[in-house]
Amino acid sequence: MELDSDACFRAVRARDRRFDGRFFVAITSTRIYCRPICPARPAKRENMRFYSSAAAAEAASFRPCLRCRPERAPGLAPIDAVSRLVGAAIAGIEEHALSSARVGELAASLGVSDRHLRRVTEAELGVSPIELAQTQRLLLAKRLLGDTRLSQTEIAFASGFGSVRRFNALFKSRYGLSPRALRGTATAAAGLHCQLEYRPPFAWHSLLEYLRRRAIPGVEMVDETHYRRTVAIDDCRGWIAVSLGKRANSLNLEMSPSLAPVIAAVIVRVKRLFDLGAVPDAVSALLLKDPTLARVVRRIPGLRVAGAFDGFELAVRAILGQQISVKGATTLAGRWACAFGVPIATPYPELNRLTPAAQRMACVAANEISALGVVSARARCLSLLAPAILERRVVLTFAPNVDEQIEALMRLPGIGPWTAQYIAMRALHWPDAFPSGDLMLMRAANANQRQLQERSQAWRPWRAYAVHYLWQSLGTNP
Repeated sequence: MELDSDACFRAVRARDRRFDGRFFVAITSTRIYCRPICPARPAKRENMRFYSSAAAAEAASFRPCLRCRPERAPGLAPIDAVSRLVGAAIAGIEEHALSSARVGELAASLGVSDRHLRRVTEAELGVSPIELAQTQRLLLAKRLLGDTRLSQTEIAFASGFGSVRRFNALFKSRYGLSPRALRGTATAAAGLHCQLEYRPPFAWHSLLEYLRRRAIPGVEMVDETHYRRTVAIDDCRGWIAVSLGKRANSLNLEMSPSLAPVIAAVIVRVKRLFDLGAVPDAVSALLLKDPTLARVVRRIPGLRVAGAFDGFELAVRAILGQQISVKGATTLAGRWACAFGVPIATPYPELNRLTPAAQRMACVAANEISALGVVSARARCLSLLAPAILERRVVLTFAPNVDEQIEALMRLPGIGPWTAQYIAMRALHWPDAFPSGDLMLMRAANANQRQLQERSQAWRPWRAYAVHYLWQSLGTNP
């Protein structure tokens, strides 16, 4: 990816948070690379080198800064076909802490060859998928050393290393430090905590209220300060809690100790749920040009598009919510979780169910779902959704080709354009999703569907954000 060195230099001199995570600056005199917001005194211009990714900086033999912590830098929301593919690869590597040997499996799951995946990642990030995977594992380990009190053995395996010896050797050869030495500089909080940073502004309370109204009873609970939920990933079961962090521009993620082996997946899913890769300056710059949107954009700066912690759960919630109120859909979702979810004990009495997995729902007949008060057409749709996911006819994670997944969703009886676009917006994390047939959107924009569709072209590639601002302008969020 081409970087404008003059623009990057100005951003570093200004410590401009808008560019945090969008590039990294490496200093040739110290062999250290930093985020643009690093509090250290800026180096001379001739000593700076700019890289589009942490992996590219490390491939050039630079070590991560211990002050600004590059592993905490926010990500990005990919918006075109190539960057979506790279974004899906990054998500897969981050979520599963992939070893180099499994990168080929990742390429196959994305529907491309190893060679093509290598070509696009090298073009976008300056490194191969294997180099990217190695850097992500090391940066995750560095994060856990600084943010948690996990043992080095636990950190090594949670970060995707096959052995503690390999972890220690690679860490020392790449960073010139032993993990123990880095742990000695950390002031980790008791329990299992991580700090997740974002680019300001962030309309935290608006997002929390959006999630509160849709919280599935037994699975999620939201109050004025926290989002909490139960979690089941692989063989690990537990709970998480998310709140504003004590550090500026950060969220605090707390996890039950039982989730330590899958901490990489938890972090990635929370980032997606809270849209921490958003670039609010780019969104607002575009949407402020529209007179209808400008007023609400100024009133609620940094509005996020809620993602999904579990894509299947979100799709079920969307189908249950067709043509009924948010409150009614929440009630049905609670019955669904109670009937088919596995019980779990947590410190919070309200959190007592794990969300039903696709594997479980594939064994449930449509009439069992109807018995919960779900109309028969939607019950049948839900009974067909689970096998479609298990057979990978539908992908509800960070898919590289969103249009294909939208079409695959609409091939299921009972899923139309509105539901498919809503799922794309949240489960697929697609910033340009646009349910143009939404009656509330047409009302907010004072336009019919055709007019709204035409008008929305000026909001691309951030139409999902325009959707949320239009809903906010009416004081509602369907």
